[in-house]
Amino acid sequence: MPPLLDIFPRFESFAVLATLVGVPLSIAIGWTHLKRSRAWTSELDISQEANIYNYKLPPGYYREAWVPTFLELLRTVRKPAEREGLLTDQEKRGIQDLEGKLKHLVEGGYVGEPRRAHMACAKNRKERPPRAYPMKGDES
Repeated sequence: MPPLLDIFPRFESFAVLATLVGVPLSIAIGWTHLKRSRAWTSELDISQEANIYNYKLPPGYYREAWVPTFLELLRTVRKPAEREGLLTDQEKRGIQDLEGKLKHLVEGGYVGEPRRAHMACAKNRKERPPRAYPMKGDES
């Protein structure tokens, strides 16, 4: 104890130093431990796949206001760009694809597909389920 009293003659100086060094050090150690933990990454994967609103629009202002606004902005910007010849064929197809996805979302559909559906189909030895909206590269 006496050497510690020589370094920290008052408790306040010890408390300030412990707070300035100990708190950031504890946070860094905890964050590193959390990132390396397999349980944490598995939990993130499961919660990501279980949330249906990662593939659909949530009801409310997203479906009623935000996405329709984005859709109108996309259409408004596309018209002059096409008129002036600024878009390549690939860019036009990409914009049309995006416009189709946005329309589909507003109508209540979903885009993408959870990995879990593929795993269930592989277990049952069935074919993959069809997508609600075909993605680029899908065979039709």
